[in-house]
Amino acid sequence: MPMILVVNSGSSSLKYQLIDTDSEQTQASGLIERIGLPDGHAKHTAGGETFERDVDVADHEAASAVMRDAFGEHGPSLDALAAVGHRVVHGGARFFEPTLIDHLVKINISDLSELAPLHNPGAVQGIEATEKAFPGLPQVAVFDTAFHQTMPPEAYTYAIDTEVAQRYRVRRYGFHGTSHKYVSEQAAAFLDRPLAELKQIVLHLGNGASACAIDGGKSVETSMGMTPLAGLVMGTRSGDVDPSVLLHLARRGHLDFRELDDLLNRRSGLLGLSGHADSRDMQQAAAEGDERAELAQRVYAHRIRFYIGAYLAVLGGLDVLSFTAGVGENSAELRALSVAGLERLGIELDPARNAVRSHETRVISTDASPVTVLVVPTNEELEIARQTLSVISGL
Repeated sequence: MPMILVVNSGSSSLKYQLIDTDSEQTQASGLIERIGLPDGHAKHTAGGETFERDVDVADHEAASAVMRDAFGEHGPSLDALAAVGHRVVHGGARFFEPTLIDHLVKINISDLSELAPLHNPGAVQGIEATEKAFPGLPQVAVFDTAFHQTMPPEAYTYAIDTEVAQRYRVRRYGFHGTSHKYVSEQAAAFLDRPLAELKQIVLHLGNGASACAIDGGKSVETSMGMTPLAGLVMGTRSGDVDPSVLLHLARRGHLDFRELDDLLNRRSGLLGLSGHADSRDMQQAAAEGDERAELAQRVYAHRIRFYIGAYLAVLGGLDVLSFTAGVGENSAELRALSVAGLERLGIELDPARNAVRSHETRVISTDASPVTVLVVPTNEELEIARQTLSVISGL
């Protein structure tokens, strides 16, 4: 019964899950917040109980010690722990598969921090902290960008000066790859069809959102770009905008690059359109007749339909369309709006099936729909555990 500890380390937080690789069930989970800040807090869930306490956490090494103490005090035992799997947001063009971590890998992850300054530094700190907490145990990095390394050059290349692009590593990388991989494989297994034969679109709709075109199990196009800002409308992120909008705001509005970054990443998306970053609040406001929220809802759905149509063309056909993540799994209304009018493209939603609430994978299209539409709950932690196990099994 080998166990994998999955760690997701941010700049001021450390999340973890302990997964039994035989049953693929979570045995424990936890979150340590406000690392390096006042009023730190730790939560550990095991055996159906949740244990919480306030704790001062000076750095990630201290957070790892808090995590290990929680296992020691509340269980379960870590005697069967076989490896630690780390979520790393950006692997650039260097990492295209789960990778056993050594000194050089950490240097490369740190070097890629310029492409993910909010994520990669925290990942390195988490890796080094767990190396000290579990000396000698294999540590594996699983990259959000890795799944998209199968995109062809015409999909990931931006039409700017080639020398400039190469010098500054400007290209489409894509994100949410761990989720897109997991969902596409779950969809094939659920339908009992070979993954290699399926043309799929996966819509990962959460506070962050992305679409991915998957042909035979391989990513061939995705909506996020060099950063997670591009593509679909998100909670606080704009998604696609004309690049000249930024030049216009710099010239006429005198916004500097920090103000533009704040605008596009933290004050746009659903928040900028409706005043609500949470789609549930936006939908409630729209139902009550709020015109800004109604428009936000339409813009959100329009952008999704735009990408569905584009990816159907890229794939040359479509077998499966899957909704996943917080919004995709739970909002029947936004699912319906997102595919409204696509019947001629072979996408026919069944309203009764779509209205069902469940934590299970399920079909929400009609029996006659040429394209099977699914809701597939994502499980990025399990996918990281699976990929980590695949690496250590070869050692």
